[in-house]
Amino acid sequence: MSEPRLQDLAARVRSLEAVLFDLDGTLIDTVALILDSFRYTTRIVFGEALPDEELMAGVGKPLIRQMTEFAPDRAEELVRVYREYNAARHDEMVAEYPGTEAVLAHIDALGLPMAVVTSKGVPMTLRGIRRFGLERYFRVVVTADDVPLHKPDPYPLRHAAELLGLDIERCAYVGDSPHDMEAARAAGCVAIAALWGAFPTHAVLAPGPELAIEHIGDLPALLADPAPFAL
Repeated sequence: MSEPRLQDLAARVRSLEAVLFDLDGTLIDTVALILDSFRYTTRIVFGEALPDEELMAGVGKPLIRQMTEFAPDRAEELVRVYREYNAARHDEMVAEYPGTEAVLAHIDALGLPMAVVTSKGVPMTLRGIRRFGLERYFRVVVTADDVPLHKPDPYPLRHAAELLGLDIERCAYVGDSPHDMEAARAAGCVAIAALWGAFPTHAVLAPGPELAIEHIGDLPALLADPAPFAL
């Protein structure tokens, strides 16, 4: 990144007024649960599980859209089987990424409001956040049930900023999927790639985020000085 661009990016980070987060693969580790649920669902409905790469390709989009891509005529059945199995296994398989709560507490202490913007529906979103007592950090939670358009469309991010009473360009979005980064870039916010989630690094970076971090614990350092994390 050229020096003028880096200086501009540093100025944008210093002027941030909020931090928005994806949920799965970013704040909570549901990757094994999601893959296990997809394997089970496709095995039950189709008689055999689809390849893992195909199963995980659409993670970050609403579930019904992912299932429609697998089989348009059986999407509702796929969603039903998936949700039943996922809900039954959720609490035993989901985990919090180490350091997540400390990072949220740090950002809160900086006076920056936070929001979750996820493609999950309301029930499982709240269940995941509450599983680790994280709900107190978020002034706004935007789920797939709350918006007519979904990531990679920028609308959910813009909606979250609007609910916070802020300009989306004054917000950062942290997410682990290429769909997250596409949405962040299209929205005009600071796009921060989370490289610890469900997708390989090259896929998350393909949409061109300005910044990337290897661990959620790197986020406070990025907010203090983005230069080491610039792409």
